[in-house]
Amino acid sequence: MKKVKGISYGFRPKSYWDDSNPLQSILKNIKGENRRRMVIDFWNAGQLERLDEVLLQDELDEEERRGLGLTHPSFMGGEYLPTYLPGEVEIARICLRSTTSDVISLRARPTRSGISYRIEDEYEGQFTLPITESRFPLSLGELVRQFEEGSLDQLPGNLATGYNDYNAEWQDRESLRHFTRIESNIYRQLGRHFEAVFEDWVLEGREEETLESNA
Repeated sequence: MKKVKGISYGFRPKSYWDDSNPLQSILKNIKGENRRRMVIDFWNAGQLERLDEVLLQDELDEEERRGLGLTHPSFMGGEYLPTYLPGEVEIARICLRSTTSDVISLRARPTRSGISYRIEDEYEGQFTLPITESRFPLSLGELVRQFEEGSLDQLPGNLATGYNDYNAEWQDRESLRHFTRIESNIYRQLGRHFEAVFEDWVLEGREEETLESNA
């Protein structure tokens, strides 16, 4: 893992089930990415009470999802993620700038021995994580490992840059610079780390192109 200056990789939340932050409590299990963005925007504007209560639900039924999809395909992003297990919460997510704004959700749930982790997408993908259990919540550095060492069947590379790598077969890296976003409402510096990772990914592509042109 390449560390970014100014990021506290040793940060470790006290709990994934702390509801002392009202916005974090509302967002933690809302599946839809666009709905999450709307909640944040209305919250920041001090107008959350104006948002339709349906949009604040963790999970929508089929009719509600269909209605949102008619607005724009991007409203499907995250809405078809698997249902949460008892006590399970999302601790981070990958958001893709695809037509349907696909989402991959990293989740934690309490067990007798500590905490169990799983990652799910909307297509029943088969994922592998380096850390599946821990006694305490993960440090930021450990969370980064989940993405930089985690994998998905048929996806090249790791979970951090794999979706970019897959699309780079027919698109240039510059156009894919913002295709993948990795973020967390609990680990606020997670997104900053991966912004640096994606910047390096683009630079590596430029270097490869230079070497090929000079060969």
